[in-house]
Amino acid sequence: RYTFIKVRDTKKLKNVYFLVNRVEFFFGKRGMKMIHTNEEMQQIQKRFIDLEIKSFAREVIEFIDDSPSAYHAVKNSSDILEENGFQRLNPREEWKLKKGGQYFVKQSNSAIIAFTVGKDVDLSRGFKIFGSHTDSPCFRIKPNPEMITENIIRLNTEVYGGPILSTWFDRPLSIAGRVILRTNDPFFPRTVAIKFDEPLMTIPNLAIHQNRDVNNGVKIDRQKDVLPVIGLMNETFEKDNFLLNYIFDKINLKKEDVLDFDLYVYNTEKGCLLGANEEFISAPRIDNLVSVYAGLLGLVESEHNQKQINVFVAFDNEEIGSATKQGADSNYLIHTLERIVLGLGYTRENFLRMLSGSFMLSADAAHAAHPAHMNKTDPTSRGRINEGISVKISARQKYTSDGFSTSVIKQIIDGTDIKIQPFVNESNELGGSTIGPISSTHLEIDGIDVGIPMLAMHSARELCGVSDVYFLKELDRK
Repeated sequence: RYTFIKVRDTKKLKNVYFLVNRVEFFFGKRGMKMIHTNEEMQQIQKRFIDLEIKSFAREVIEFIDDSPSAYHAVKNSSDILEENGFQRLNPREEWKLKKGGQYFVKQSNSAIIAFTVGKDVDLSRGFKIFGSHTDSPCFRIKPNPEMITENIIRLNTEVYGGPILSTWFDRPLSIAGRVILRTNDPFFPRTVAIKFDEPLMTIPNLAIHQNRDVNNGVKIDRQKDVLPVIGLMNETFEKDNFLLNYIFDKINLKKEDVLDFDLYVYNTEKGCLLGANEEFISAPRIDNLVSVYAGLLGLVESEHNQKQINVFVAFDNEEIGSATKQGADSNYLIHTLERIVLGLGYTRENFLRMLSGSFMLSADAAHAAHPAHMNKTDPTSRGRINEGISVKISARQKYTSDGFSTSVIKQIIDGTDIKIQPFVNESNELGGSTIGPISSTHLEIDGIDVGIPMLAMHSARELCGVSDVYFLKELDRK
């Protein structure tokens, strides 16, 4: 009966509902049922909103599936930005920026900053910043990785971040990352993101007959137990450069041009909507590609406030402490912000004054209350899936949220359908930190840490709610 139209801008929904109403009225004269009551209209509106939420959730899943490494997340982000009229900046060149412009700059091909400049910039409003990170726990492939036991070929790996190791066993796995290519300038070699879509490997469990205590909890050896099997020896097998030779055979690269690689193991299983009413997203790397995509789309879709500068940043290496040149514990963001001000023709004094009017929203994953382990969550302030974005609070300042910054967000969402909820770790649980407090050691600005409530954080496959993801994107638009 109804034609459902994909509409991102919620302000357009009123026009869409009006059109549906007019269509129903028109065809009602020809014998079809008319819409007579507000209740019927509200039901139609609810269906439209549900359709939009789930449509956005599917976009998020597609972005995650296409981004098996931080390099791919940044490449896909830059593609979206360029498609929407953003101009890429070269960090080695002078920036001459224009009011009303849209720009982005990448760092190490695994971190990215994008920003929009209002046509009537009021410096006292400062920067409005959305922060996230591109990396997720996984395994990094070591140099000379080939290891042979009997006739089985495995790859030597190193654990990256803090994955739940047991969840990586017996899954179809593959390889993604980047290869570094020779150029005429040895200080600036070229990088190419690569990924193999087909399952190449798996990490096989030891059979229960040989490990009777497996269901009682078994310590996993990070060097011995989690090396993926990639193949079997045969009469043509060459151990030296086995992996690189495989890459050369599959990808159009000259062997003599490849200098090195940064390659990672990833879970090839696709994300999906899950649940009786498709209320969940089940996918790898929800932490933190959900925030990356929501923040990116929020910037692209925002009705640019012509009096301020909006900034999106996706750092790398949050899962290992952020202390890298492309991480939050670097000067990458503050230097970029200063270059924006200078590129617009203002001074360093202007920049320093702008910081006092700036605000940062740091978006990372948050824990949802696990129904089987309620003792692990706070008794009064715990995350509930699809009940809103978690505002993360910590007396130890593991998160930047405080009464002031939370009040800012409450006023921003006033009169909207966006929901938030407080989250505090159970007092005996330390919890983790994130990019918000790390960034604040470089930028003395007000900020808040938020996150999507989720289950199975750092598993090879995680779970969150479709509505919360939509709320995060809508909050960034505001």
